[in-house]
Amino acid sequence: MSDVMETEKVLDGLDPGPEPAPGGIEELYRRHAPSMVRLAFLLTRDGSLAEDVVQDAFVKVTGRLGHLRSMGAFDSYLRRAVVNRCLSHHRHAKVERDYVARAGPEHFRGGVPSVHGPDLETRDEVLAALATLPDRQRAVVVLRFYEDLSEQQCAEALGCSITAARSQLFRAMATLRGILGTTDDANDQEDPR
Repeated sequence: MSDVMETEKVLDGLDPGPEPAPGGIEELYRRHAPSMVRLAFLLTRDGSLAEDVVQDAFVKVTGRLGHLRSMGAFDSYLRRAVVNRCLSHHRHAKVERDYVARAGPEHFRGGVPSVHGPDLETRDEVLAALATLPDRQRAVVVLRFYEDLSEQQCAEALGCSITAARSQLFRAMATLRGILGTTDDANDQEDPR
């Protein structure tokens, strides 16, 4: 049985009323959380934050099960909520960074803990390069290549047109190639706008 069919089976057993059955929600969380935490980690580069983002998104989506147009699209709704929460976190973090920069370091003790990625040197380089991308570009790269979503699904997850998603992906890949010093003649093409 496919993941979608299994999810639909669990969702069909849920009462979308004010308090759905806890057993079904626990099953949905066990089924979807690992992949969503990986997605959130790649977008935030913080394991604890990734788990918090997924929990918040999961609570939001399951709290609105009765409002979902298609129960079979739960995974897409959840992915969209996770991406939106990650982007929201980045916006909030930027405001905090700007405030810290204006206030000056003497007002704040300690530093920001560094995030250590896996031990593989290449992976570290790629993660570091991803971190330099603007939030939406990083999101489209992660969705397209890590989550292996189609351009259509990426656009839906980001809430934009396919053309906008392609353009963001094109710019992100050009930036990554420049940072990592790689070229890919097959992907060197005109900006799709």
